[in-house]
Amino acid sequence: MSKPFNLLFAVSEAHPLIKTGGLADVAYSLTAALKPHVHEVRMVLPAYRAALAHAGHLEPIATLHVAGSDAPVRILEGEVPGSGVKVWLVDAPFYFDRDGGPYSDPHGHDWPDNAARFAVFARAIVEIACGRTGLGWRPDVVHCNDWQTGLVPALLALESARPAIVFTLHNLAYQGLFDADVFQTLALPAALWAPEALEFHGRVSFLKGGLIFADRLTTVSPTYAKEIQTPEFGYGLEGLLAHRARHLTGILNGADYGVWNPAHDPLIAAHYGPDTLHLKAANKDVLQRQLGLPQISDAPLLGLIGRLVEQKGIDLLLSVLPALLQHPLQIALLGSGEKHIEQALLDAAKHHPQRIAVHIGYNEALAHRIEAGADMFLMPSRFEPCGLNQLYSLRYGTVPIVRRTGGLADSVMDASATHLKAGTATGFVFDDATPAALLHTLERALALFRKPAQWRTIAACGMRQDFSWNKNASAYLALYREAQATPAA
Repeated sequence: MSKPFNLLFAVSEAHPLIKTGGLADVAYSLTAALKPHVHEVRMVLPAYRAALAHAGHLEPIATLHVAGSDAPVRILEGEVPGSGVKVWLVDAPFYFDRDGGPYSDPHGHDWPDNAARFAVFARAIVEIACGRTGLGWRPDVVHCNDWQTGLVPALLALESARPAIVFTLHNLAYQGLFDADVFQTLALPAALWAPEALEFHGRVSFLKGGLIFADRLTTVSPTYAKEIQTPEFGYGLEGLLAHRARHLTGILNGADYGVWNPAHDPLIAAHYGPDTLHLKAANKDVLQRQLGLPQISDAPLLGLIGRLVEQKGIDLLLSVLPALLQHPLQIALLGSGEKHIEQALLDAAKHHPQRIAVHIGYNEALAHRIEAGADMFLMPSRFEPCGLNQLYSLRYGTVPIVRRTGGLADSVMDASATHLKAGTATGFVFDDATPAALLHTLERALALFRKPAQWRTIAACGMRQDFSWNKNASAYLALYREAQATPAA
């Protein structure tokens, strides 16, 4: 049996402490799934004002002197509510005790000192990783996530004795890029200003710190791991990622079925499973009433939850909307993002109040009710590293309609004639990011919806898929042991 090890999971957001997207859900669910299989796991994240408010009882356990912070930095210990995972909050009030989000101010603009904020966070993680906290605890593996922790592998590489490092890339579109003069203001070691370190076309890239210096790299789906090694998806880093391909693994994110499961979801009206799919109809009725849509049981209801940005293909939906509304269907949409996209959707709902309901913002209960009440779920993403809503939709029997990219390609089986005959179809998949391709696929789905027996077969097949974290966490455990046994040269 392998020797138990200590794991430090470094992340910039975690449900339910603070959340802007799927990263927070992954941090919560993955650490909870790993907890029984390691000696001790600690999650570390900044002590944002919102995180302090949601964390419950916190105990100051250490005080650190960290470069970049004029005041001492405290480590506050608590537990992640609902998972029992021990959490350490890096308490640097000047940088983190603010209104607004973790990365942007209340008006949605990036904090101008984000480089300094996350450099302090990284340096505190390094002190923990090297056992310089006075707590008598140090990790064997540090698992970093996205650019906000990208400096950690770079700084640990300069230490004489360090733990193994795993770095997960959740979305390459966000790189932590800052002007060159920021490098000087952060007082980083001069050796890190080089193309083979943090320098990227005359700027400093926090993300490169993780991509270059970690022992093992992961991303959140096997297909995305391949895509980011191409110019189309690589954002100028495809050469580096191809160079590190033997240390790069795609591990599909999991779904937390303790939270997202129609068999016992407390936020939905009626519970159901693959053998009781007829009970799902009650959730559609409740959703239609809540959103002010006519309660027409046989009108297909399309759901969409997510960021309203071009990446998500919302502009494709807007392009096909006039043609789509020629069909007797309804649309329920929840999300926020670019203002012009929000306004276009609100305008569409205003002109078609009996057909389209739009809720700008995020509402956890409504998200669950859309997953349970909709017949189909739309994710026409231009790229999607993994995606979680298609996994939730599969479990809820809400048939996903997705573009073949990233984790969408890895999790949804198209309702082709072959897959329909084999009984393996779970959704509808299209290739080209064009209005024509989306509309054609929507019309395929609408045609099959009019064949209830076949539709139930597809929905039930999706519900029986297993994308649980218990399954996927084992891949991370294997990678942690590999990183300890054979660090990258």
